[in-house]
Amino acid sequence: MSRSQSQFHIYEVLNPKKKGKKKKKYQNSGTVTLLSCLVDTELSFLDYIRGGTQINFTVAIDFTASNGNPSQPTSLHYMSPYHLNDYAMALRAVGEIIQDYDSDKMFPALGFGAKLPPDGRVSHEFALNGNPQNPYCSGIEGVMEAYYQSLKSVRLYGPTHFSPVINHVARYASAMTDGSQYFILLIISDGVITDMAQTKESIVNAASLPMSIIIVGVGPAEFDEMIELDGDEERISSQGRYAERDIVQFVPFRDYIDRRGNHILSMARLAKEVLAEIPDQFLSYMRTRGIKPGPLPPPYTPCPPPALHPLLCRRVSRI
Repeated sequence: MSRSQSQFHIYEVLNPKKKGKKKKKYQNSGTVTLLSCLVDTELSFLDYIRGGTQINFTVAIDFTASNGNPSQPTSLHYMSPYHLNDYAMALRAVGEIIQDYDSDKMFPALGFGAKLPPDGRVSHEFALNGNPQNPYCSGIEGVMEAYYQSLKSVRLYGPTHFSPVINHVARYASAMTDGSQYFILLIISDGVITDMAQTKESIVNAASLPMSIIIVGVGPAEFDEMIELDGDEERISSQGRYAERDIVQFVPFRDYIDRRGNHILSMARLAKEVLAEIPDQFLSYMRTRGIKPGPLPPPYTPCPPPALHPLLCRRVSRI
């Protein structure tokens, strides 16, 4: 095409072979009229992180009796002195990566399906650190410590309800819809979901919020309900309402365990898989809301050392 010299942006289409035969009658092989042009920037997950968007990570752990007695080696919650159990491996694998995108490294850590002291009431939304007013733990190490302490103080019970912990995070996400914060909930569980209808409704509601849900299934059970929640085959619906977008990623941990017993490799495989969909889910929320990244912070320039006060100079010279 030749460059347009017209205000109407009309471009000639030229055939070099015909033009090269020096036929005087040949002018062009047609024209292309450009009516409008829009240049759009392809934004990435890191563009938003650099622009100041904060990632808020919450973990919710299944304390139902189907996990087995934590004091027995057959339990999924067994605290071996030699290696991490599946819950601890999943928590560390995902948390250690996500925490790099969280500025304060303070993570709410929740449990569900246990009887709590002192009265034995069943809770599906309790703080692992024992403080419901402030369930935050310092870093992944703080979450791990709270998890281990909870195993010593609560009684595993049931049933398995997901909706309370989803609603817990959704309440915070609903107050931060301007793109300044995005919430990720990690649920680690071993089996059948017993509040499936309520969980679907919670996910449909959460799909319009800045929020993603990662579900890691541990143990040998069938995970049909969790696969259904993933929404890859069919978008989740509740009472005739469909989720606005896909916000759930389900992964069975057993598919990523290294058969030679290399736990570091197992955690790396799991982390890669469960975090694969987060950037796209994050971007889908920002795009549908028309939210652009914040301005980049100014480049770092080291400051020169402050000049010594004259009195200090005199004191130094006398020494």
